[in-house]
Amino acid sequence: MADSGALCTYGPRLADAYARVGYFVDRILKGAAPSSLPIEQPTILELVVNRKTARQLGVSIPPGVLVRADRVIE
Repeated sequence: MADSGALCTYGPRLADAYARVGYFVDRILKGAAPSSLPIEQPTILELVVNRKTARQLGVSIPPGVLVRADRVIE
């Protein structure tokens, strides 16, 4: 969402989540019952800050947030 113009986002890495979908599809196609598959929570969360949007909104992002961000969009 931050790539699309949101000020910041915090959540699981979507690329990792999509990779896990392949694992579950493989298990189901091999005959596993969907109800027997575990429910997983993301283990890696990512903070992305969009400084371009912040400048347009006139918002200053504290340096501590920028240091902790996994990715900063200039």
